[in-house]
Amino acid sequence: MKNLVCPISDQRVNEQVTRLNAMFTIGIVVLAFALNSVLLFIFLMADFFIRAFTEIKFSPINFASHYMSHTLNLPIRMIDKAPKVFAARLGFLMTTVIAGLFIFSFKIASVVVAGILIFFASLEFLLAVCVGCMIYTYLVLPFYKK
Repeated sequence: MKNLVCPISDQRVNEQVTRLNAMFTIGIVVLAFALNSVLLFIFLMADFFIRAFTEIKFSPINFASHYMSHTLNLPIRMIDKAPKVFAARLGFLMTTVIAGLFIFSFKIASVVVAGILIFFASLEFLLAVCVGCMIYTYLVLPFYKK
């Protein structure tokens, strides 16, 4: 894990908030399947889009995570923002695929992709492991080094 290379920036975010974002993502994906609701996947796509591709300070999930972190008085631990933006882009891509598969009634395929997203989000939420950094190191960075 020490050989991982993450995208870097001069901006910082609270790690507690990013972990809570992951928790909310897990809950929304599970709820979307439980309620058989494509609207929840579209909501999650929009939220990831805001976090990944805009300069808007708070997406709905990010706002809820900030509020919860403040309410629970969780300790602030600032980390680099760039890996979290990259992870949000991956989340946007994955939720787009999940929503598309769900809309076209490829339920098993959508569950598989959602399971992967839940696994990644669980690693972030429970262990603060950023799978985005692993994907960046092994799948993106080699194309830039050539």
